[in-house]
Amino acid sequence: MNPVGSKAAFDSFNEIATVRIELRDSDPLIWRQIEVPTSITLKVLHDIIQAAMGWFDYHLWEFTIAKRRYGLPTDEDWGTEPRLEAAKVRLREVLKSGRTTVDYLYDFGDSWEHRLSITDVRAGDPNLSYPRYIAGEHNAPPEDCGGIPGFYETLDAVADPKHPSHVEAKQWLADYDPDSFDELPIKIALGRIANQRNAAKARLRKKQ
Repeated sequence: MNPVGSKAAFDSFNEIATVRIELRDSDPLIWRQIEVPTSITLKVLHDIIQAAMGWFDYHLWEFTIAKRRYGLPTDEDWGTEPRLEAAKVRLREVLKSGRTTVDYLYDFGDSWEHRLSITDVRAGDPNLSYPRYIAGEHNAPPEDCGGIPGFYETLDAVADPKHPSHVEAKQWLADYDPDSFDELPIKIALGRIANQRNAAKARLRKKQ
């Protein structure tokens, strides 16, 4: 056992960063702020974004960082352009000093484009579990509604009783509220990810 190496691994495991997630072209801006460990893989970052935005992980996705693309393994690309495997790259490996900007695309059909700003890399609070939801505003659009254009067209139809698609749009959106969302499912989903990390953290602590 290498105690120095184990301590370095433990310290690295405890490092966190603040991630602000913005849904591009949304107006008013739909955003979330999360604290995440820098030791997570980009695949886990994808899982965190899905939970934070209320997406259901039904579709393909990719990250673009410094002109490099990361996503699913080649055999799961469905014939799309090859990209680096997100599950094999840790967040800390792509971070720059100061601020790192990451583009995240979800659903190659609807093309939900997100801009991530990653800042404030620091030691995490040992009394807290990460990832952790901090704040956010406005409900993310429903899946499969046609991207940003389709989303706002549907909202317009709901707001206008004279719109030819008013009844259909109202039935489709049901009780969806674009201005508010329930934070509890986000916290529960992130808590599940945090619990998995806490188990790994405990194993690292024993090796010190």
